Amino acid sequence: MQDFDPLLPEDFDSAHRDYARLRAQCPVAHSDAWGGFYALMKHADVAAAAADSGIFITSKQNVVPAVAFTGRRPPLHLDPPEHTPYRRALAPLLTERKVARFEPIIRDICRELLDAMAAKGGGDICEEFGARMPIRVFAHWMNLPPEQIADLAEVGKRYNIAVQSNDMDSTKETSLLLYEMARKLVADRKAAPLDPEIDATSALLATRVDGEPLPDEMIVGTIRQVLVVGIIAPTVLIGSIAVHLSRDQDLQAQLRADPSLVPAAMDEFFRLYTPYRGFARTPTRDVTIRGRLIPEGAAVALVYASANRDEEVFEDGSSFRLHRPNMKDSLHFGRGTHMCVGAALARLEMVVALEEMLLRLPKFALAAEPVPTRFPEIGGLRVELRFT
Repeated sequence: MQDFDPLLPEDFDSAHRDYARLRAQCPVAHSDAWGGFYALMKHADVAAAAADSGIFITSKQNVVPAVAFTGRRPPLHLDPPEHTPYRRALAPLLTERKVARFEPIIRDICRELLDAMAAKGGGDICEEFGARMPIRVFAHWMNLPPEQIADLAEVGKRYNIAVQSNDMDSTKETSLLLYEMARKLVADRKAAPLDPEIDATSALLATRVDGEPLPDEMIVGTIRQVLVVGIIAPTVLIGSIAVHLSRDQDLQAQLRADPSLVPAAMDEFFRLYTPYRGFARTPTRDVTIRGRLIPEGAAVALVYASANRDEEVFEDGSSFRLHRPNMKDSLHFGRGTHMCVGAALARLEMVVALEEMLLRLPKFALAAEPVPTRFPEIGGLRVELRFT
């Protein structure tokens, strides 16, 4: 017997309706899909498991369904203290101060892509903007030369769409291409290092643990992991925001009229449309949560998308509200040792993206029913807009 089936057809809203049911009736749910897994639906349970890296580890299975085709990718695929050197190398490059210099680059990328959409009178905001913009931003953050930026943008877009479409063959093919790019980048930085204060690959190569360098393949895996996390979530979230603003024309008009509201609106969009429902942990012993036994070694999905709509934490949690007083309780960037190391860059990227969407695009509405992504993400896969 299973409590929910993630393989059933979904529309844009159906998963959130099902998660509201599960929060109320079965907050520690079980599904038989993908070999079986448990899913934590309540805010308190998701936050506690994410923060307890001693009992809930990521090194066995860190996403539902398990889609890794190759080796381990730090920091996510390692537990403390093994993951710490990789995170420590990346964190100084992703502070608010360090990422602020990318604001004009992000804005230029957004303008180029959005102006092209505006000129043609509409289009799929996910494919034409969301799947392209974050890849190009990350390419600049990683100091790639122009010809490699173009290659990464194309392969990254293909990988992004393949994952969200559950196309396993294309996912594997493009994943291996991303690995090849990461290996080339490591080789290039070994031959001609950059300043570790501004370059992630050089920082990883300069890191020492007990006097020894980090293994090359683990550095490759880290770069590959950073790329994937940085390109998938923004695409899904941009699609979801476009759906929301298409349905709520008053809010769209309000944000257009007062751009100073965009940062606060973006915080609420992060909460309301948290794009992850499949980040997973594996308990190192039997645990009982809300009276339900989860056996040692079972896959446990931390359904952030459900936790961030928990009515016990967020009043009227499925509605959009500007300036929520307890926004600090939102789990959209995770908790604990695996909290998103790139949160500052992600927030800057999304705030600029929303500002430019409202500035560069005419008033927009849905041109067709949005197509949702599936596990492990939740949100927009294809969102066709028309401009009015």
